[in-house]
Amino acid sequence: MSDARRQPFEPATVTGERRERAALTVIEPMVTREDVDSSGRVGAVAYPYRIYDAVATIERPLISARDVEYVVSVDRSRRLAVRADVFPETVTETVDDVLILPSELSDAQVRDKAEDAVFTWTLRKVAVGSAPELTFERSVDAHKLFWIASRPDGDVIVDSVRGTEMPLTD
Repeated sequence: MSDARRQPFEPATVTGERRERAALTVIEPMVTREDVDSSGRVGAVAYPYRIYDAVATIERPLISARDVEYVVSVDRSRRLAVRADVFPETVTETVDDVLILPSELSDAQVRDKAEDAVFTWTLRKVAVGSAPELTFERSVDAHKLFWIASRPDGDVIVDSVRGTEMPLTD
């Protein structure tokens, strides 16, 4: 895209509700707050997700229909749908000192994002003669926790499920 048509970049602002303590349904962390190496305080950020167990059924002439299964994870704060490997285990946990990010999508918008993603993934995987029938077997609303850790060389954000970390930039 040329510079003349490129939209100006606006930095994202993080808004949410900071709570001293909150009981949340969370995707089970593999890395706990206590596991995070930090030279100071470790904070928490909770992102809202809805995870679907989805099936796309493709009708085929002369042979039985084909089912293609997906797990769709819709980040309700960043407004994007991504593919997951497995339907996650969730737990109810009391989280201290947490910034809970709000959902930027309505329930209908979340479902639309999931349907669009499953449709697109199916078209990339299988040649179809007609639109696949989409069904959602189950869904769960849960938060994914990220830990903010102080380090001598700068703050980092740690994904509580994967254990990966990235430096925070201003």
